[in-house]
Amino acid sequence: SAARTTTQTSADLVNYNANSLIVVLDMTTVGTGSVTVTIDMKDTTSGKYINLLTGAAITTNSTNRYRVGPSLAAAANSVAQDYMPRVFRIVVTANNANSATYSVGYHLV
Repeated sequence: SAARTTTQTSADLVNYNANSLIVVLDMTTVGTGSVTVTIDMKDTTSGKYINLLTGAAITTNSTNRYRVGPSLAAAANSVAQDYMPRVFRIVVTANNANSATYSVGYHLV
C-alpha cells in the first residue's frame, strides 16, 4: 500500500493456464483522490491493448473486487464474462492529482 497521485500501469502479466482473474483494489486512504481500475488484454500480433473491464471510480475507503472469466455473469463495472488472454495488464487511473493510498493485487484461478 502506498500513496499515489498518478496513473499506475502494471508490466505485462502472463497467464499460463488460468481461465479467470480476480483483481482486488484495497483503498485505505482516499481523501479527495479518486481512482479507476481497468483490466486490458494485449493483442500479441499488434501489441495493442484492448479493454476487458473498466471499474467505477473509487471515491471511498473500501475493498473492491473485479473479475474476468468465461463462466461468470457479467455485471457492469465489476465482472466481465470473457476468456482470460495470455497477456494482460492492470491499470489504476488517477482521476485527479490528489493523493490516494491503496494496494492492488491479482489472482489467476
